[in-house]
Amino acid sequence: MAETSKEVWVFVEQRGGRAADVSFELLSKGRKLADAMGGVLKSVVIGDGVRPLAVETFRFGADESYLVEHPDLAGYKTLPYGRVINDLVTKHRPRIVLFGATIIGRDLAPRVASHTVSGLTADCTDLKIADVNYLGRDYPKLLLQIRPAFGGNIIATIITPDNPIQMATVREGVMEKHHAEIVRDVRIVDIPYSPNGLDDIVRVVEQHREESRINLKGAPIIVAGGYGIGTKENFGLVRELAHVLGGEVAGSRAAVDAGFIPHERQVGQTGVTVRPKLYIAVGISGAIQHRAGMQESKKIIAINSDPDAPIFEVAHYGIVGDAMDVIPRFIDAYKRKLK
Repeated sequence: MAETSKEVWVFVEQRGGRAADVSFELLSKGRKLADAMGGVLKSVVIGDGVRPLAVETFRFGADESYLVEHPDLAGYKTLPYGRVINDLVTKHRPRIVLFGATIIGRDLAPRVASHTVSGLTADCTDLKIADVNYLGRDYPKLLLQIRPAFGGNIIATIITPDNPIQMATVREGVMEKHHAEIVRDVRIVDIPYSPNGLDDIVRVVEQHREESRINLKGAPIIVAGGYGIGTKENFGLVRELAHVLGGEVAGSRAAVDAGFIPHERQVGQTGVTVRPKLYIAVGISGAIQHRAGMQESKKIIAINSDPDAPIFEVAHYGIVGDAMDVIPRFIDAYKRKLK
């Protein structure tokens, strides 16, 4: 097995010079992983005129940044971006490479993993460094890639002991973004880029992009409904409670699948990860995928008719009862409080 360095790399996704939040979240987590393995954290920034972005990565813990700039790299294109990262990973052999589980990350990460014969785990909910004994052999400081599996019935810890380079994708909001306690001196390594005739096999003719007007991640109060609400009409009470409290409306995957609420308001492993001050879960059983997206909320109130519902395991306050009876009482009590 070829030697690898004790390096954690984070691919910094950007559009128009603006980084995706998930990239800074991964840098924050990458800093902890690098410290745990006694290594260094490096950002990989690709684009045109994105040096300020490379500098910004040091605020989130980067020790060094690989910067690749060229007019041909202004917008994301699979072939040139993939070639750049493949060359870097093949040459420097980092121990860990992290990507956001975005449209771009999901396109890029598998190509890099395949080219470099690396292990790759998608949609991780946690990442840790630990010494592992597997089949009688010790593997020091291995990356533990944690995610729900088998339909959310279990939490799986995945390791790739026979792969010197370990890769993972993580959804936006799963890791907490914060500035580094110690900001390292800016050290940027400029990587030259040479265009390749094959890069323009696929050409972007036109792009239309619309920013989401829903910001569940930034909402201090969220009221989420599940399949237990019963009908789309009943879901109106969830919306009313959210309106009275000045919060945002959300839902579980089951509620989305039932047509109660649009997908962009889904909380959970296949939706958005949130950390509001108050999270009210109404008619949500609490499958592992949903809990992964809300269990770090500051206060959780669960309303469910089933006293054994898993949601009560993470709730600070639990109410066993019919949501159609409990929610109107919540609304009435809060309105009277405002008078």
